[in-house]
Amino acid sequence: MATVALKDVTKVFPDGTVAVDRTNLDVASGEFMVLLGPSGCGKSTMLRMIAGLEDPTSGAVLLDGETANDLPPRERGVAMVFQDFALYPHMSVGDNIGFPLKLSGVEPGPRADQVGEVASALGIGDVLPRRPKQLSGGQRQRVAMGRAIVRRPRLFLMDEPLSNLDSGLRAELRAEISGLVHEMGVTTVYVTHDQAEALTMADRVAIMRKGVLQDVGTPTEVYGRPATLYVAAFLGSPRMNLLESQVYVHLDRHVALHIGDQTLYLPWNDLRSRAVAHYHGERIVVGMRAEALTPVTPDTQGDVLRGRIRYLEHHGHESLAFLDIGATAIVVDEMGSAPISSGINTNGLRKFFSRLGTAGRVPQDTGPNDNRSTRPGTSAQHVLSEPGRHHRRPAELAVRLAPYPAVTNGHPLTVSIRMDQLHFFDERGQRIDVGWR
Repeated sequence: MATVALKDVTKVFPDGTVAVDRTNLDVASGEFMVLLGPSGCGKSTMLRMIAGLEDPTSGAVLLDGETANDLPPRERGVAMVFQDFALYPHMSVGDNIGFPLKLSGVEPGPRADQVGEVASALGIGDVLPRRPKQLSGGQRQRVAMGRAIVRRPRLFLMDEPLSNLDSGLRAELRAEISGLVHEMGVTTVYVTHDQAEALTMADRVAIMRKGVLQDVGTPTEVYGRPATLYVAAFLGSPRMNLLESQVYVHLDRHVALHIGDQTLYLPWNDLRSRAVAHYHGERIVVGMRAEALTPVTPDTQGDVLRGRIRYLEHHGHESLAFLDIGATAIVVDEMGSAPISSGINTNGLRKFFSRLGTAGRVPQDTGPNDNRSTRPGTSAQHVLSEPGRHHRRPAELAVRLAPYPAVTNGHPLTVSIRMDQLHFFDERGQRIDVGWR
């Protein structure tokens, strides 16, 4: 099977739009790589450059280690599945599936055998004589898949193939596609804006924003340790709670995280406290997912936050309570520009440690085992900007409750915080951590 590599690839369209910006990405042989991001982030453009349908403005596309920039699409050994199916309406299902074989000169007998085998595997063996207009959306998508599979390509490229289908059929087909591709062992690059598809199907996920690769890793890695504030906000339902916090260091005791009028304490023996301590006197973003929050009795002490329920959402299997805890939330736009510089005090811990001497300083470590293909962008723009209503607002802490709980709007609620599941980000939206995965 094929390997794919993008080396410093940039694509700038004639109107000046930068669709892909200096991207580096490696896809291993047989790997199922998902490109994830909102519409307009550059993921489809990246796919088209791999296919040879777009030429990169700069950088190199490598297939099996060889530069493929000047290689025409038909010589790249790729098969592409499109969002709109792209079937020939005047042909039968069987002829649509077998068309690539016909172009390759395969005789009618062997061609019919291969078409029948693929159609049977996809569950459409009984509709081969029909025309595409006589099929459901799910059947047409299977036909498009069959046409790609029958060629036995080295590389599958799929551009949001399930986005036109209803949710139930999407769930069914993503399981079928994932199982089939892994069974065949074909290297696959799959584009989607649906995080459920990405986290369910992928061996690894590459998350993009505005043409810049934000994070690359397994579904567990990008969800459990997001590299940037954007990735943290993009993944998860409900979205991660992102709260503005002021940091104060109490050496050899703890790091105090002031969130509004309340305080959480990160123990000094927690390795993350050394990295967070660099921001003494400064503001950072503290992230906590709903699964890190547990409702407790009002008299509970320790790592807790208290607030009042602003509103409830009922989802049948659970309810979500949104608490007003008197804190400030950080809102990350999916496609909008990051806010301008915030004028944050950057002296912080540098002054704090200067009084202790350099022996007391623990440098922030990005770690030797960083397997990200592209480091997140290092823009000078800050997410902790001074008031911009689209970026800072009163926090509504999302907490999971039992279905239809016996509480109402305005009800006080105390939640315990799992400190080991907190995430920390600096004013540029980069993860604060002791090392990368």
